Amino acid sequence: MIIVSACLAGIKCNYKGESKPNQKIIDLVKQGKAIPVCPEQLGGLITPRNPAEQKDDKVFTKDGIDVTTQFKRGAEEVLKLAKSCNAKKAILKQRSPSCGSGQIYDGTFSKRIIKGDGVTAALLKKNNILVFSEENFDKNL
Repeated sequence: MIIVSACLAGIKCNYKGESKPNQKIIDLVKQGKAIPVCPEQLGGLITPRNPAEQKDDKVFTKDGIDVTTQFKRGAEEVLKLAKSCNAKKAILKQRSPSCGSGQIYDGTFSKRIIKGDGVTAALLKKNNILVFSEENFDKNL
């Protein structure tokens, strides 16, 4: 089983209330090979919501509200689900403060990208789940 970002599976759950559908990921879900999740919703945040970015070990919305607790709670829920279905891989939305793997926005809301992992991606990696993005999963599954 593979965990996938719900927005990549066509579910309108990103901060704008939109999706970022990827047909190959949608097909994996339809075939029963993948489970879509949105860590931010699982953590208790509403959709749509203010954009958020990581700064050091915290996550803040653009208007300065600390949403670190919700991001961590969502990551824990995704990890529980991954463990319960024995998922060994995840395909997550690149550059997201939850799901980004290897690249995230720098926390200044200036669209500047830095090296790093989102809260959920980091927790999954720490628990030996391979994390890919929609940009690199094809060659890794």
